[in-house]
Amino acid sequence: MNTPLGIALIGCGTVGGGVARLLLEQSERLAARAGRPLALRRVVVRDTEKPRPAALPRALLTTDLQQVLNDPSVQVGVELVGGVDWAKQAVLSLLEAGKDVVTANKALLAQHGAEVFDAARRHGRAVAFEASVAGGVPIVAALAQCLAANEIQSLQGILNGTCNFILTSMTEKGQTYADALAEAQRRGYAEADPTLDVNGTDAAHKLAILVQLAFGLAVPVDAIERRGIADIDALDIRFAGELGYTIKLLAETWRMGDKLALHVSPVLLRKQAPLAMVRGAYNAIHVVGDAVGDALFAGRGAGQMPTASAVVADLIDLAVGRAQKTFETLKLWSARTQAPPLFPSASVRTRFYLRLFVEDRPGVLADVTRVLANHHISIASVIQHEAPEDHEGGRVHLVIMSHTALTGDFRAAVAELDRLQRVVPPSVYFPVED
Repeated sequence: MNTPLGIALIGCGTVGGGVARLLLEQSERLAARAGRPLALRRVVVRDTEKPRPAALPRALLTTDLQQVLNDPSVQVGVELVGGVDWAKQAVLSLLEAGKDVVTANKALLAQHGAEVFDAARRHGRAVAFEASVAGGVPIVAALAQCLAANEIQSLQGILNGTCNFILTSMTEKGQTYADALAEAQRRGYAEADPTLDVNGTDAAHKLAILVQLAFGLAVPVDAIERRGIADIDALDIRFAGELGYTIKLLAETWRMGDKLALHVSPVLLRKQAPLAMVRGAYNAIHVVGDAVGDALFAGRGAGQMPTASAVVADLIDLAVGRAQKTFETLKLWSARTQAPPLFPSASVRTRFYLRLFVEDRPGVLADVTRVLANHHISIASVIQHEAPEDHEGGRVHLVIMSHTALTGDFRAAVAELDRLQRVVPPSVYFPVED
């Protein structure tokens, strides 16, 4: 058998424990696929007394990263600690020590990808990161290798399993946002503090990585306009369903001439659309290429073993030598790369869903339509229920679907509508995709 690939885990939480299980319990199968053994040499943790996977020898545990850096039997460091600052320093130290790196850290790559990748090139090392986007869905390999013959036209993805689980529960069970979030936390799909998931930041980090892979462009995370799901009301789930739509949190990017448009936002999708049918904690990415046309990738986007599967796939690629060649060829992320020109969101044309809470009096609809017309917004349909349960204190919900309009015009119209005396702000609106 060939020389083993020596591996150190930096962090052994949920995902790290899954990686350790695969390396220790499936060693023969992995060695057959890698062409040589994948040998777990060390595991760096904060607390060596914390319970670990039963098969993990305690002799491998250490709290000292320096032991990994100084160990010539370790060729690869797997960074699974999360966060950014300490993780970045650990990754840079591993590269400087001559170790290749595997990481699942989307925030690190989205915010400091250029610094990390330039350091890897400087030290003649490789960085593999399949687990950083969509867990067990092999989208990184698909964009970097399988779709390499294509010029990518657009990407549209459900990239956060927490949000998708919450929206699925609200849609299928009629739960409120708070109840759906609580269930997600009980089942381990949401963190105790879910802010980065539900406000769209996690999806924005992943979108920045996909933009780098698809277009070779470095988009600062702060430049990605994002809107989360915390303000979605069960009413909007209900009205969207009546209109034939499902609400999903989408991360999207597409070419607009020589510019790039991108955002993270709740979007109304037709119920029959492939992404609309992605349920629970699953992730999915719809890719359009000039040669392949439409391609859809779906699977579990988080969790111990799906993410561990992606990490170990990267280790196999490093053992075989594929990852090093891919890293050298792709030339991803560099401090010398300029940020691309972005298409202003105000100039994007799309349809919109709009829910207003208005006084149930004559003339209100005329006031609303006049404001919309003044901002060049054409109405496609209107819903106002007559049932008593839809009336609250002399007010009623008015739902409008627009024809295609400029986003900037629509936002200006909503701002003016919210200033009307007979409209209770804030009004709710989401883009619609057919």
